[in-house]
Amino acid sequence: MTGPESTDVASGRSPKATDATLTVVLAALGTAAYAVDEQGCIIAVNALAERVLARPAAELVGHDAHDLLHRDAYGQPLPRTQCAMRPAFLAGHAAQADREWFARGDDGDRLPVSWLTTPLDPRGLSGHEKVTLVLFHTVGEAEPSSAPSQRMTQPLPELERLALLAETTAQLTSTLDADEAVRRLVALVVPRLADWVVVDLISERDEVWRTVVAHAENGAVTHHEDLQGPMPPVPEHSSMPLSRALRGVASTLTSPQTYQQPPDSGIAAEQRRLFEATGIHSAAIAPLRSTRKVLGAVTLGRSQTLQPFTPADLALLEDIARRAGLALDNARLYQRQRTVAETMQRHLLPQLPQVPGLQMTARYLPAPDASQVGGDWYDAFPLSDGATALAVGDVVGHDLDAAAGMAQLRNMLRAYAWSQQEPPSGIVNRLDQAVMHITDVTMATMIFARTETTDDGRWRLSWTNAGHPPPLLVTHDGLASYLTDGHGILLGTGTHQPRPDATALLPPGSTLLLYTDGLIEAHGHSLDEGLDRLRQHAAALAHRPLTAFADQLLRRVRPADNDDDVVLFTLRTPMGA
Repeated sequence: MTGPESTDVASGRSPKATDATLTVVLAALGTAAYAVDEQGCIIAVNALAERVLARPAAELVGHDAHDLLHRDAYGQPLPRTQCAMRPAFLAGHAAQADREWFARGDDGDRLPVSWLTTPLDPRGLSGHEKVTLVLFHTVGEAEPSSAPSQRMTQPLPELERLALLAETTAQLTSTLDADEAVRRLVALVVPRLADWVVVDLISERDEVWRTVVAHAENGAVTHHEDLQGPMPPVPEHSSMPLSRALRGVASTLTSPQTYQQPPDSGIAAEQRRLFEATGIHSAAIAPLRSTRKVLGAVTLGRSQTLQPFTPADLALLEDIARRAGLALDNARLYQRQRTVAETMQRHLLPQLPQVPGLQMTARYLPAPDASQVGGDWYDAFPLSDGATALAVGDVVGHDLDAAAGMAQLRNMLRAYAWSQQEPPSGIVNRLDQAVMHITDVTMATMIFARTETTDDGRWRLSWTNAGHPPPLLVTHDGLASYLTDGHGILLGTGTHQPRPDATALLPPGSTLLLYTDGLIEAHGHSLDEGLDRLRQHAAALAHRPLTAFADQLLRRVRPADNDDDVVLFTLRTPMGA
């Protein structure tokens, strides 16, 4: 491929598109920052870094950070063997330096900086095996003294705080699974900030559940299930710290002494039991809330660590909890939409009819990504003349609108097919005209077929194909061939081209497959490769019972990196006498 995106830059690498999640993370930081990939190539930069380095993002992204920026005390390029930063990010370790030099873009002069690096979890940052965040700020020109400089050490805790918040943002915004978000939250705060972490979540029915009680000791995190489980309801007027946090009132520093008085609620009694069981002597509690509601509370506790939590620790926990609350709310909303769409889609997909002599089975698999609930569908129903109609289709889109469009399409198809004594092409032509005027479907593909017995007792298939992957016919002896006739343009184009019909006899004991493209499309592979893979495995399974045939075929053929939903409809004719 040619063009700007494939042009080599001065570093010899092709620049990657800046990851949207990284862009958001870096923009939220209060210090200059950039991110590098596993090779040390800059993949994202914030506006503060552009200003400090006097370089626009276009001069930074896509270049090797060491070659572009690192200089020695005399302004000369720094040998890689002398670079303290590069070995750290290659090994995936955090590192920092009090005083080194970067090259400015305007005059090429050296810029004294203090920097800190921290690895980011690459999940959600597509296309990168490793991602390292580099935070930096300028320092004065005075030579450092032999004694440790208090002026230099003061900003570093702030850099560490910003690095933790950046990591929190990156990890929690890159998942839409609520349970995974909680697991990541636990890993972020223990043992880095506390010996214990407790997460209490409020369910959709306003029930409180102690979801996590985890303890970090000797480098391992242990979950205490005996302290987890359902909690009493949130009291409306209690002034105790956890009760206030669960109402979203305030964050609090607390200790066991707070809960030594007679409990004013069941929540307070459970909290006293927690302190007694864990030996926590200092705790910081913050609400988990979104812009809409309170989702729960997170408690950090110290038992082995002697130093109690400070107001600065509480402020940091509030920042982390704010990010966690938004991530949890997004995950819950996402899952709710997924559940609604899946329920709607499954209820709309039909029960298969009982046709004497024919076996039928169908499978629908939603996409792994919760956002990809889509418009794949199938149908089979009796016709007024005694034949049986078969259909498989795919409405463009992967959301509730696509699922609703699928329902509209299927219902109109049933009405036309029952009322009109026409070949499949005539029915699909009527459907195509209706799609353009009375539905919300923008574009769709489908196969519509009818099967019936001939006068000599054989099974005949008649069909038309509207831009859909072709049916596959597998004989009992394992000969597999695609039915490529009857292929026409997809629905919704407005071209009104004639649609062809095709007819084939189905041999005794043969299996007919109708499917959607999610079964054969794989990233990095051609459609022909997917079709060949389907044909090969279908032929190998020809003697399997039909339900086992369908299940095994899905397991063998569906691509591991599939991001689409899948329909597989199979029909088998009876063996001859």
